[in-house]
Amino acid sequence: MNDNFNLFLSSVEEQYQDFVQELHDLLTKDQCKCEIKPAKSGYLVSYVFLENKKTLANFVFRKSGIKLRIYADHIEQYQEFLNSLPKKMKKEICKASLCKRLVNPNDCNPKCAMGYTFTLDDEQYQKCRFMAFMPTLSEENNLFIKQFLINELAHH
Repeated sequence: MNDNFNLFLSSVEEQYQDFVQELHDLLTKDQCKCEIKPAKSGYLVSYVFLENKKTLANFVFRKSGIKLRIYADHIEQYQEFLNSLPKKMKKEICKASLCKRLVNPNDCNPKCAMGYTFTLDDEQYQKCRFMAFMPTLSEENNLFIKQFLINELAHH
């Protein structure tokens, strides 16, 4: 497992390796296990809660850079945090796909766990759980990404 993590880490842009290691340590300290699978565009690295086997986050490789998909199942408990996000992160959230199932339960796969309803800058959104919170690692975003995960861990 550690070898796979090291291979994954070596595939991350050098400037973000320490940050990815920091997130890995934070998440695997006592609440999550790390699962790594080779994928077409690099590695799929998932952090899964030990207690209920639900995924908290995945690292995803894209042409635009490495992203962290956060499954914010408790977003309604700390949604005011979203107002503090940088403009670019807010814009990504606003552009994310609508959760069809929240709008009409028959419009999506019945096995889908449904998306999130939350408020950002006094506007309500209903976004797909796979697209809503998927920030790109960057100098500007990283502190907020870490805080996002800390919030989710605290409310789990």
